Amino acid sequence: MACSFCADWCCTHGVDVSVVERDRILARADELARVIALPRERWFVDEVTPDADFPGGAATRTAVVDGACVFLRREGRGCLIHGALLAAGEDYHALKPMVSSLFPVTFGGGALLCSDELHDGSLVCAGDGPTVYEMARGELAYYFGSELVAELDALAASVSG
Repeated sequence: MACSFCADWCCTHGVDVSVVERDRILARADELARVIALPRERWFVDEVTPDADFPGGAATRTAVVDGACVFLRREGRGCLIHGALLAAGEDYHALKPMVSSLFPVTFGGGALLCSDELHDGSLVCAGDGPTVYEMARGELAYYFGSELVAELDALAASVSG
């Protein structure tokens, strides 16, 4: 799905970030500051919440500035972190938060889940088109491995066939 019609609406809430991911992003703040206008002190909210589902056992959120995630590219589409790493010839997974990469799949309570926006109908791009699993399959393989994806492929085939 092209996503061009939605103007990255899903980024208006910011994104959950493990403390490990936050620290990894901040460790590269000097190079990211070239594309992110706000000072690094304003990139994340101060609150940290214990959460065993996240690496490091705790999570925070990206800040929302002018109605969207601080890392949303304002003059176009997409994530500034994602774009900066691709421009540098790096894999975006090195810094882009896992929750952002997996969306609209999320996780909690030790399980993979559909994001709340799919359940409450607020995700503007939901509807006809690929399934949530089809959209996130590559990211699920990256984060959780081919064994899980093979199991999910079999489940998807049993549901559609």
